[in-house]
Amino acid sequence: MAEAPSTLVYDGECGICGYWIHYWQGLTGARVRYRPYQEAAADYPGIPLPAFARSIQLIEPDGEVYSGAAATYRVLRHAPGRGVWWWLYRHLPGFAAASEWFYAFFACRRDLLARVSTLLWGPGLKAETYTLVNWVFLRLFGAIYVAAFASLAFQIKGLVGEDGILPLSNYLGAAKLALGGAAYRTLPTLFWLNSSDAALVAGTVLGVVLGLLVILDRWTRPALIGLFVLYLSYVYAAQDFLSFQWDALLLEAGFLAIFLTGGSHIVVWLYRWLVFRYLFLAGAAKLVSGDATWRDGTALEYHFWTQPLPTPLAWYAAKLPMGLLHGGAVAALVVEVGCVFMIFLPRRLRAVAAGCALLFQSLILLTGNYNFFNLLTMLMCVFLFDDAALSRLVPARLETWARMRAPHPGRVASAIATAVALLVVPVGINRIWETFTRTDLPAVGALSSVVSPLLIVNPYGLFAVMTTTRPEIVIEGSTDGQTWREYVFRYKPGPLGRALPWIIPHQPRLDWQMWFAALGRVESNPWFQNLMLRLLEGSPPVLALLDSNPFPDRPPRFVQAKLYDYHFADWSKHEASGQWWVRQPEGWYFPPVSLADFAPAH
Repeated sequence: MAEAPSTLVYDGECGICGYWIHYWQGLTGARVRYRPYQEAAADYPGIPLPAFARSIQLIEPDGEVYSGAAATYRVLRHAPGRGVWWWLYRHLPGFAAASEWFYAFFACRRDLLARVSTLLWGPGLKAETYTLVNWVFLRLFGAIYVAAFASLAFQIKGLVGEDGILPLSNYLGAAKLALGGAAYRTLPTLFWLNSSDAALVAGTVLGVVLGLLVILDRWTRPALIGLFVLYLSYVYAAQDFLSFQWDALLLEAGFLAIFLTGGSHIVVWLYRWLVFRYLFLAGAAKLVSGDATWRDGTALEYHFWTQPLPTPLAWYAAKLPMGLLHGGAVAALVVEVGCVFMIFLPRRLRAVAAGCALLFQSLILLTGNYNFFNLLTMLMCVFLFDDAALSRLVPARLETWARMRAPHPGRVASAIATAVALLVVPVGINRIWETFTRTDLPAVGALSSVVSPLLIVNPYGLFAVMTTTRPEIVIEGSTDGQTWREYVFRYKPGPLGRALPWIIPHQPRLDWQMWFAALGRVESNPWFQNLMLRLLEGSPPVLALLDSNPFPDRPPRFVQAKLYDYHFADWSKHEASGQWWVRQPEGWYFPPVSLADFAPAH
């Protein structure tokens, strides 16, 4: 026999009461019965009539009565995923008292409550649903996985293959020798089983196939599990070449996506938490770094031409008036450390936060080639909306299909999502704490250390320190030590007249590493020495990463690397010669070497 529902009695003549009752009905369904006290008061003689007029009254099946804020949170216990409010009321010191004070304040000022509610939620408040949001996110997220694995497929042999720059078999062998059995836990990768070129390429193909399954909504959850495990394996296998923040962000978003298939609203909130943490940490890192360009607003004077791979629009953006560039730097910080807090506010303010984040990411995407990074960040912003907002942009037939395919979240899905939240939220708070204090929170730091190898809750903070110069490494080869020919990379700045590229969502991993290498010394980038060795050997997989091979017949006898200072050409230079760049020599990065110089290590 089904348990009798709880009964909420409210003031039927109060407009704002009806506004919220209509919303709660959508959340709780038949689990709560709603009655105006004007018709129900006689059924509850134990409750004085003035009490009904003063506040809502919740009568539980066992006869227990709750009023005011307590009644509100008890009602929400019957709404899936919202029981945390009652837990906070019962257990968080000060929360109950504050809640009752606010309830009493607005109960005496119902017109004010009506205006505030309309401002924050709109004229009609309905229960938020995320069926369409979840479905659209997963389909597009599958496409991002496809792009990530497809990009790797054409590079992986040259990066870490048997004849690549950092051979994976050597790396895993050294790790096993140094760490023993702990190596498997420290470097969780499937390539412990097989690190051959065939396995490396096959893994990227499998990743593309699994991503397509997610797009097609077939075996979605198993496919997402496989994608997460595969990409984690490549992050560790590719060493320096997959050590970027967007790789970590893809893994963190991919981990949550596995649980999103259960349909729990808790996972929607965890995505909001991730968007907040990523954006807030990006801004916080800029402020705590003490970098002068962010402090004085001049960061964008340098950003467009010093970033790794500018787009054609970056050249024009760098020519904008100084006032706009300074305003843009301030706006970036406002979005990252200010607007992001609206993510946790009601739907209208949350939509404002989403708009700011989407505009901000769009401008970055238009001026810089950051592979799938901005696309992924923008996609996660879909969780700042609900189905009602998204349905305006999605064809009705597609929405119907999404709802037919949607899971019906039950207690198991909610319990699992809650367990995930109890893991990722404290560790995420610890990541924020680390940014400001460089220390761990008590107890939580140990939990962070345990989950860190899985990369499911990561630190972030892009462009914390703005580069103000652009050193570029130019590699040359020679057959006689006298005449030198340049190795031209496909996408990074090299030839002065070559147009800036559009390559989103592809990421040329070697080109990116060359940007980082130029900012430091060769001693800090041991992979660079391996690159020079592979060029002397004429390694086909490595040469395939470049734009062309200046030595098609046989490898050079000597290679060297020079350092140049690059800067965008000005308007007159560009119009006269077609140059996008100007450069000045800065000296050696890596002096001339031959195979004989590598003999001891080779």
